[in-house]
Amino acid sequence: MGYYDDHSPATQQKKSRRFIMPALIGIVLGAVLVLLALPALVQTNLLPYDMTAPDEDRESIEDEDTNLNSERVELDVNTQITEIVEEVTPSVVGVVNNQSQSQFWEEPGSEQAGEGSGVIYKQEDGKAYVVTNNHVIEGANDIEVVMSDETRVPAELVGGDVFSDLAVLEMSDETVTKVAEIGTSESLKVGEPAIAIGNPLGLRFAGSVTKGIISGTQRAIPQDFNNDGQPDWQAEVIQTDAAINPGNSGGALINVNGQLIGINSMKVAQSSVEGIGFAIPIDAALPLIEQLEENGQVERAFIGIEAYGLKEVPSSELQSTLNLPDDVSDGLYIRSITQMSPASKAGLEPLDVITELDGEPVADIIDLRKYLYDKKNPGDTLDVTYYRNGEQNSTTVTLGTQE
Repeated sequence: MGYYDDHSPATQQKKSRRFIMPALIGIVLGAVLVLLALPALVQTNLLPYDMTAPDEDRESIEDEDTNLNSERVELDVNTQITEIVEEVTPSVVGVVNNQSQSQFWEEPGSEQAGEGSGVIYKQEDGKAYVVTNNHVIEGANDIEVVMSDETRVPAELVGGDVFSDLAVLEMSDETVTKVAEIGTSESLKVGEPAIAIGNPLGLRFAGSVTKGIISGTQRAIPQDFNNDGQPDWQAEVIQTDAAINPGNSGGALINVNGQLIGINSMKVAQSSVEGIGFAIPIDAALPLIEQLEENGQVERAFIGIEAYGLKEVPSSELQSTLNLPDDVSDGLYIRSITQMSPASKAGLEPLDVITELDGEPVADIIDLRKYLYDKKNPGDTLDVTYYRNGEQNSTTVTLGTQE
């Protein structure tokens, strides 16, 4: 009885012979494929080991790598901001306020009372003109301008103005190398870049630069000149978050084109407040600068009254003295009148309450000054509506010149 065994030795030998040739062919083809694919694998860094080239090839590869690396790390550090600052900085100067300080046993002398900043805005006929803040040079017996290279030049005060907080200085132009380019503040937009240049905390930080944005335009900031706790004026300013510190006063606020757009003036100095600084818009400053340069003062319309807003008058006096109708809640109470002034000549009297100027309502002394200084000139006429003893009246005032 026979049987069939697939695992017999004779059968295995026959099968092994059948697979020898295909295996040899596969090995040969695999070797050829590896040789062909090796260069590509080397370039793509997919191999788990390094391939070392011959010495001459290695040198050429290292040269190429060196060139590639030098190109990757070679950066241009010059930017538009750095170029602008380098261009503008020589026109921004330090302003030193020297005042007489002497004791009865000493000879009179002067010592430095304060430091601020200024901007050279004009150069003409051997003279250079600097605009700064009036509070920077207030009370000075003599003034020095400190150039960007630390050269000190004596300067003369041409004129200053309390309300605008502007002052103009004149000096020799021998050391002047740059005059600021005047821009415009009218078209400023909230969010656009702004750069402040000046001397925060004095000359040891001269030429300091801070960068921010325009945070607001046409801001109205109340100012108290006589420290009586009542606002005397409202300054219209540009708000910026570029850092403005003591000593920056009078310095330059510029745009990204390097043009002067404002004169740095003040900041909100409270421990809980950061990044609120102000500058006088250049469009508002230029006409006043020209007047200071030509006349030594700003000529403003003058009416000749001392007055207070009704909200500042005690309610008892409102009822017993002024006798106003119930519907009159805003107005300007005249406390006193300068003799022979425009108001006196027009028939106005103390205790009169002004409610309208040329038909426009007026509530306090700031409203009066803004209307006179912004919309009127000396010699213009002003229609005044007022109440006297509870009755409404009107008169026309021919405005004079404020001395």
